[in-house]
Amino acid sequence: MKWWGHLKTITAHKRLVRKYCFRVGLYRQGLLHDLSKYSPTEFRVGAKYFQGNRSPNEAERQETGRSSAWLHHKGRNKHHLEYWIDYDPEQGFRMGGMEMPVNYVVEMFCDRIAASRIYQKERYTDASPWEYYAHSKEHYLIHPKTAALLERLLLMLRDQGEEAVFSYIRREILHRKR
Repeated sequence: MKWWGHLKTITAHKRLVRKYCFRVGLYRQGLLHDLSKYSPTEFRVGAKYFQGNRSPNEAERQETGRSSAWLHHKGRNKHHLEYWIDYDPEQGFRMGGMEMPVNYVVEMFCDRIAASRIYQKERYTDASPWEYYAHSKEHYLIHPKTAALLERLLLMLRDQGEEAVFSYIRREILHRKR
């Protein structure tokens, strides 16, 4: 019944991201978030490697040396920084992170909160998404402006809480875009 646990986990995650996206006015992104996780390419692998306390992509990587589900997922979901990796003409055409549109950075922020809540359960704090990001940020290929915005939001969440950061996003980040 690993498939059932995986289905419940990805659906709970999707609901949380939708809730957060709706709080900041990203209704379409909230509704469409991570639909590819239900595709056979991603769902079968997720169910096979499901553990409930971490991403099944990590387990697949440990066993096979790569994650076919992740390679499929990140190429179809613009809220992942990996979607925006390309040859950067400003860096001599080396691989680099391209600047992400603000609405996708905000969705990525919502995604990180939801993932931390789902996997950490009762251990979750508003510092959890920042701690996860800080632990891995040295190996990310991410545009400096994208990183600065994401870090500002994660630190605001850590230091001021959800209500303050979601209000800031609505008032200062997404309002400017319109």
